[in-house]
Amino acid sequence: MRILIINGVNLNMLGYREPEHYGKLTLKELEKELHAYSFGLGIDIETFQSNMEGEIVERIQQAREHFDGIILNAGAYTHTSIAIRDAILTADMPVVEIHMSNIYTREEFRAKSVIAPVCIGQITGFKADSYKLGLKGLVNYLAGKES
Repeated sequence: MRILIINGVNLNMLGYREPEHYGKLTLKELEKELHAYSFGLGIDIETFQSNMEGEIVERIQQAREHFDGIILNAGAYTHTSIAIRDAILTADMPVVEIHMSNIYTREEFRAKSVIAPVCIGQITGFKADSYKLGLKGLVNYLAGKES
């Protein structure tokens, strides 16, 4: 099983940006943790980060040929990107939307996700563990197991 983890805009600033919301891990440290966690799940992961909406769209489009599912933290594009939403629909594979902070307890504009309706689930508010919870849920979903 192969899972693509996509990190969107500003997630390259993890460890520096608002640690009260996102924790203190850098993106590289988070990726290292996720690779170790994926071994325990018996899956292969690949990580990708971009601040550019079009690059995220292209990576989602390419994923259908190489991956079984996607973990997506689109960052601020969560609230605005119809292009990413449409790419998820076109990819025709399960996508789990994740957020390190609880988007529903922050500014009002963050409480609306335009991508949530085309994802199989959403995890918010558990900092780095949001990725692990999303991975576990996606693996169970792909394996046809109930969590």
